[in-house]
This record gives sequence, structure tokens and C-alpha cells, in this order.
Amino acid sequence: MIRLILFVSTLVFLSNCSISETSRIWNDKEEKIENQKNIKKLFDKEKKIITELNPDLKLDLSKLKLNNYIVDYKNNFGAQNYSGLNQKSGSYKFSKIENPSHLNYKPIFLNDGLIFFDKKGTIIRYDNNNKVIWKKNHYSKSEKRLSPKLYFSLDDQNLLIADSIAKYYSINIKSGELNWSKNGSYSFNSEIKRERNKFFVIDYKNTIRSFSVDDGSEFWNFQTEDSFAISNSKNSLIIIEDLIIFSNSIGDITSVDIETGLIAWQLPTQSSNIINESYNFKTSKLVSDGKSVYFSNNKDEFYSVDVKTGVTNWINEINSNIMPSVTGNLIFTISNEGYLYVLEKNTGNIIRVTNIYNNYKVKKRKNIKPIGFVIGKTNLYLTNNDGKMIVVDLVTGNPINTIKVSNSLLSEPFIFNKNLFIIKNGSIVQYN
Repeated sequence: MIRLILFVSTLVFLSNCSISETSRIWNDKEEKIENQKNIKKLFDKEKKIITELNPDLKLDLSKLKLNNYIVDYKNNFGAQNYSGLNQKSGSYKFSKIENPSHLNYKPIFLNDGLIFFDKKGTIIRYDNNNKVIWKKNHYSKSEKRLSPKLYFSLDDQNLLIADSIAKYYSINIKSGELNWSKNGSYSFNSEIKRERNKFFVIDYKNTIRSFSVDDGSEFWNFQTEDSFAISNSKNSLIIIEDLIIFSNSIGDITSVDIETGLIAWQLPTQSSNIINESYNFKTSKLVSDGKSVYFSNNKDEFYSVDVKTGVTNWINEINSNIMPSVTGNLIFTISNEGYLYVLEKNTGNIIRVTNIYNNYKVKKRKNIKPIGFVIGKTNLYLTNNDGKMIVVDLVTGNPINTIKVSNSLLSEPFIFNKNLFIIKNGSIVQYN
């Protein structure tokens, strides 16, 4: 009798497993069906077709205010005092960085020269005649083999450095001698910003850290959600009054108190799925006019966010992961497809869209990507991953010149003291 009961129970159990929608057997069957190649997806998201908008519209830039600085805590450089591009006037040479995936680094510009680094982490100070004043390396032999990449920030007569191998330190800019040196827990992956006796940097664990400029001791840290993959994009941070606002590798924008590190607000911009895909996700640097924060990503999203509350002012559909520029009531940005967008700052309305890659053949355009741009008096200067720079007339939005700078990688362009600078692997090229 007992055997009969067990036999019937087993039959009922197996029968339930075969028809249960929550069973593993059923789920596996569904996964196999979904993975079949002959099954097509219906109602998939349509790919956006980008076209020009008001291409004949001319902008009135007569009231354009020019800036003349290279450091801004809000990344709000706007239009700068440069009217070239006349001719190449010099280059600052350094040993090539090994196997770089990008040149997303920035020199320190001084009135009497500049500071950069080479493939072994040697810091080099140059004068205005492109001559080396001093070279200093503060790494061991084993550390040099890791080819550290350095991020800089000035602290009066000292230089603050954080790097890609979890080291951070301070040197004297007159001599290059070491003031102090510390080792962090994780590699750093962001800009450095300094405010009074503190400086701030973000590591690969999406943790922002506050350090003392005097000795490198840590005041506080704040960790945001981590991703499973190492991002290929550098995080960004800005300082607005008593707040630090920063991005992480999964699209969160977070605001914390500058003294305590306590959170003020956080804006997640992506679903949880991005955590597993963060290597391919890229966000632009943050830019602010003091009232709003502007940024975009390669998921067709351009945001304006309120500084104090983190509330979204507006979102527009623009596919770009390079830093926008705010000038007056206008925002300029360039999409990954090579279109120059002009937006109205307060509403996000698109005023004009022009195609600045129209001189490239259609097949070649698929492989051309913008790296970054700066705005001068009347022109916009855009560098691309093919080693060329395109000069665009801001009034009309049309390209007026293309200059070959390198055969390979370039950095975004920088303007300082009425000169334009571009990093290529092995030198920093200067134009007057």
C-alpha cells in the first residue's frame, strides 16, 4: 500500500513540474525558444535617424563673453580668448605612453610653461620655449612597469597627483621634489578638484575620497554603487559652493557636502542592467553654470539637473559622451555621429543642428568619433579619433578647415593664454 501511495505521489509531482510556468524546465525551454535565430523581435526600439535642423540659421554671437582661464571648479570654460588657428608654434616632447586606449589627460598650464608626464610616470616641467626645466620620477621599478597614468591639480606652489595604480602624492612645482606620498586602496579614475585644505578624487570602486592637501590623510569617503566591470570612461566631479557633485560609472549623479561627505541628493539615470554593461556606458564630464548641472551619455540622453535638489529640469535626446560647453544662454555639444547641436539652456529646446562630418565619405564616417572640443572667439575646435581637428564657424555651424595633427590618438583641445594645445602620444602640440 505504501509503495502504491509513493508511486501516485511521484506521478503527480512530475506532472506538476511539466506544466508549471515557474519551473526550471519550463524556463529553460523558454530561453531556448528566445535564443533561436529564426525568431525576430517585434516592437524593438527604433534607431533614431539624425538630420540637420535649421542649418541656415545664423547665431548672433556679438554679446559672447570670453573667458581666459584653464581651471574652473564647475568645468564651465565657455568661449575662450583664441582667434587662431594660424600655425604650429612648438611641441613639448615626452616618451610615448604605452598602449593607451585614450588620451583623456590634462596638462597643468602655467604662465611660464606647463607640466605633464611620460610612460613611466615621470613628471616633466617645461618652459615656454618647450625646454625641460626638470624631470622627476617618484615610482619604484615595479611601479614604473605598470605605466601609471597621472591626474593633476594645482595647490599654490605644489602639485597634487592621483594615479591609475592607487598612489597619490604632492610635489613642489619649482623643484619637483616630493612633499608627501600615500597609497590608496583602489586605482583612481577621475579629475582632481581642490578646495581650501582638501582635494577630491574618485576611484574605480565609485568611491569619492576627500584628502588633506598638507599630508594626504583622509577626511572622509562616500561610496556609490559599484559595477561588475571596469569602466572605460573617466568619472567627473565639480564643486559648487558647499557641494561636490560627481558622476560614477553606472550613471548615478551624486551630491555630497564638501565638509562632511554626507549625501545631499542622488539621481540614478540608468536602470540596474547598466551595472553589468558599464564598460560600454559613457557619460560626459559634468558642467555647471552654478544653477544647473549639464551632462550627456551614449544612451541618447542629455540632462539638465537642478544643483540644489537634484531634480531633472529637462532631458533631450542627444547621443554624446563628450563635455558640452555653456556660453550665455546657449549650450553647444557634438553628437557621436558628428552633428553640432545648439540648445537653449533653460528649456533644452534644440535651436540648430548641423552636420560637421559632411566632408567624410559615408563608409568612413562610421569609424570616426569626436573626442572633445573647445570654443574660441568665433570658432569651435573639435578633435577626432582619426588624428584630425575640424574648425567650425560658430555663427553658421559649418566646418571651415580640417587639420591633421597626428596619425593616431588625440586628446581634447585646450586653450590657454591665446594658444591652443593638443596632446598626441609623444608630444603636446601648440598652435598660436
